[in-house]
Amino acid sequence: MPDISNLITYFFLFLSLNFEIFILITYFENREKIEKEEKWAMIKPKNYPSVTIIIPCWNEETTVSQTVHSLLNLDYPQNKLKIMIVDDGSKDKTWFVIQKFKNHPQVELHKKENGGKYTALNYGLSKLTSDLVGCLDADSYVHKDALRQIVTYFQDKEIMAVAPSIKLWQPKTFLQLLQKVEYGFGVFTRKMYHYMQAIYITPGPFSIFRREVFQNLGPYRHAHNTEDIEIALRMQKNGYKIAHAHKAIVYTVPPKTVPKLLRQRVRWSYGFIKNATDYRDMIFRKKYGNVGMIILPMACLSLLSVLFVSISFIVNFLYNIFVWLVKVGTVGLNFNLSFNFDWFYLNTELLVLIGIIVTLGSTIMILMSKKMSEGKLDIGMDLVYYLGLYMFIAPIWMGRAVFNAIFSVKTPWR
Repeated sequence: MPDISNLITYFFLFLSLNFEIFILITYFENREKIEKEEKWAMIKPKNYPSVTIIIPCWNEETTVSQTVHSLLNLDYPQNKLKIMIVDDGSKDKTWFVIQKFKNHPQVELHKKENGGKYTALNYGLSKLTSDLVGCLDADSYVHKDALRQIVTYFQDKEIMAVAPSIKLWQPKTFLQLLQKVEYGFGVFTRKMYHYMQAIYITPGPFSIFRREVFQNLGPYRHAHNTEDIEIALRMQKNGYKIAHAHKAIVYTVPPKTVPKLLRQRVRWSYGFIKNATDYRDMIFRKKYGNVGMIILPMACLSLLSVLFVSISFIVNFLYNIFVWLVKVGTVGLNFNLSFNFDWFYLNTELLVLIGIIVTLGSTIMILMSKKMSEGKLDIGMDLVYYLGLYMFIAPIWMGRAVFNAIFSVKTPWR
């Protein structure tokens, strides 16, 4: 009889395998739609709606200028685009830096006391007059075609928000390359959620909303420092349709060190756990469609799955090292390097085979995500870093986030 650890592992691997198959089927069912959508998104709209982009700033003196310039370079009619910079009580020279834009006809400058990102966004919303509104973090940059491609989706009157694809800005280090694969994977899965009508995050960088969303549902909430999750869940709960423009590219600056990456991911994971708890009445409720019946439950279970499987792997790995050290201490080192392969010793346990299949499925999905986000199948060191290191790093921030959620330890923005 397998022990309880194996039973739990079977359960999580079974769920992972079924979810991978489900996502892959969704992709192959909609492959032609994706190709048509890419061509359709390149066609310039006949009518351009007015858009306001809010840039909330807090101590962003080194990046905000480039962020603003990326918006001013958008391929979009100038008389239809307003940029609203809201300095949320910065302590550095952010307010001084943005003065260079004070006479620009498209730019408005505002300053308020520090209250957090969501208060800066709501300050901008209180002055909103345009048809559409979005946010761009002050350390992110948009591709010149991003807004035009997003706007084409609003020709469908039922679509109330459109999320972009987020890529990393000039990834160089192994840590940034690891994140590059993760972000590409996010592009792929969010597109599949688009076809399932189950997008549950409208990313902070450059998700665009109809003004009616905030008029009808209210402004942003604190939402455990993850307002982009909360507003998407609030929209889903109220039956508002969210789309994903996978060719609309936004670049964000990735964390450069492990401590900064961990702080960012603890905040993200903690925010998801707390928001999922706040919206727990959506889980396994048929009235909320795929987001309630499939995506939210799987997102919660995947968090536990990564924690359990990764910790089990690490424990087994350390145990095998311990056994080897005991063996060395007993019989000494054996320098016999001869190796004779025998199929008899190949591990054919069901658990191992399922694990291999799940890993293969994950690799296929990653390759598909690279194809979608980069336009080519580029198998490089970023994939090696991701497959080799992610399972060792991810449990750290996930475990910390679970601990913070259970013991009500608040996770700060910075």
